[in-house]
Amino acid sequence: MGFHLRRKHMIDLLFPIALFFVFALSALTLVLFAARVYRSTTENSSLQYTSRTGLSYISEKIHQNDGNGAITLGSFDGCDALIMEQELGEETYLTYIYANDQSLKELFIKSGVNAKAADGRTILDIQNFSIRQLSENLFRFDCTDAKGQASSTIVGVRSK
Repeated sequence: MGFHLRRKHMIDLLFPIALFFVFALSALTLVLFAARVYRSTTENSSLQYTSRTGLSYISEKIHQNDGNGAITLGSFDGCDALIMEQELGEETYLTYIYANDQSLKELFIKSGVNAKAADGRTILDIQNFSIRQLSENLFRFDCTDAKGQASSTIVGVRSK
């Protein structure tokens, strides 16, 4: 009965170590690549979220208040404004959405009460905001947020 004793070679030790380092390097590369993709995605998402939030808010407010000519364009304290009229009980209330002091603002106030543009609640910090009436039933809103991302939307009013 002859037992053969196997001689250990240097390759028997180096091969598993080299294999481990190749695996570790591959895993590290994959993690770094995934982190870069995630960072880029979240930055783009954040920019899009900020620039579209104000316009989505305005669109939703228009859809909530769409009734019998209740939505018009006008002026409020020297600012171009979207004006939405509501009847609550016996009283008439106005909601103004406008740009003032680098901010998109909203003010909900009883009709006939004097107020200033600075009294509105800030919705979003912006660089520029414009409102245009394209037709009797269509409004166009352009907004550039504080980071310079420009967005626009067209909103249709059904009740006119």
